[in-house]
Amino acid sequence: MSTHAHPSKKTGRPPARRVKPTGNRRWRRRFPLLPALIFTIIVTQLPFVATLVISTFQWNILQPGDRHFTGLSNYTVVFTDERLRSAVVNTVVLTASVVIISVVLGLGLALLLDRRFLGRGLARTLLIAPFLVMPVAAALLWKHAIYNPDYGLLNGTLNAVYRLFGADNGPTVDWVSSFPMPALVIALVWQWTPFMMLILLAGLQAQPGDVLEAARVDGASALQTFRLITLPHLRQYIELGTVLGSIFVVQTFDAVYTITQGGPGSRTTNLPYEIYLTMFRKFEYGQAAAAGVVVVIGSIVIATFALRVVASLFREEVSR
Repeated sequence: MSTHAHPSKKTGRPPARRVKPTGNRRWRRRFPLLPALIFTIIVTQLPFVATLVISTFQWNILQPGDRHFTGLSNYTVVFTDERLRSAVVNTVVLTASVVIISVVLGLGLALLLDRRFLGRGLARTLLIAPFLVMPVAAALLWKHAIYNPDYGLLNGTLNAVYRLFGADNGPTVDWVSSFPMPALVIALVWQWTPFMMLILLAGLQAQPGDVLEAARVDGASALQTFRLITLPHLRQYIELGTVLGSIFVVQTFDAVYTITQGGPGSRTTNLPYEIYLTMFRKFEYGQAAAAGVVVVIGSIVIATFALRVVASLFREEVSR
């Protein structure tokens, strides 16, 4: 096959070839990004390498002279220790519960905000507000203003309802001690539902209007339109919200530390909080570093799926 360019039929001249940038030109274009790359490596990669090195040592700060290399034994402890296994189970339960409930509620709110009604802008602002609250502030709000057994909103509401029916007082429930995991899940759902709502609302507003109009003309009901058109269109947005939410919720520390402190009986201790206990209560630096590496690897796996979903969304938008 000839490698020469064929002449254009219209002009009779060979088409212009794209000139590939030389090595010097490529480096001149990339050089302005070099400081950012160096900064990123210093801030993220060097600490991770240090964590990998520490994870191969038996290192307890209470015994500073007994530090020695142990290879992968700390990782064996991570996968066989009963407390860490319990923390893994709690992390999965917490993450799955928060993400699933947040996606369902976010979808309902997104469908509501996709319609036109008086005060929609104000309603959208108020519904987004919980996501803008700092995690520690949100956890303190739920712990003291809502869950507190003496002056919390839940017990105050129960007492008011009981008084309506003639009782002197309602029950005094210690919500955090009696229902630790549901209390934690509800607080996190309150904070993460707006995030899911924004993603799904963007998906709803990206629906092709001509398809929806054709469905109305063909006599499709609202339920049929949602089930056969809207829900398949939102599939990738739901996947994106699920994956991104999982990345963030699996790293939850603030709410666990503030509301339950892992209790009672380690029933809400997740992996980040267990790493904190291993590091600052047991002072086992090697085991804490190994558990941190495991969490980072798990987050990278989830992030990989997130990037694939985002890439597929962009490909779909470009192909339209």
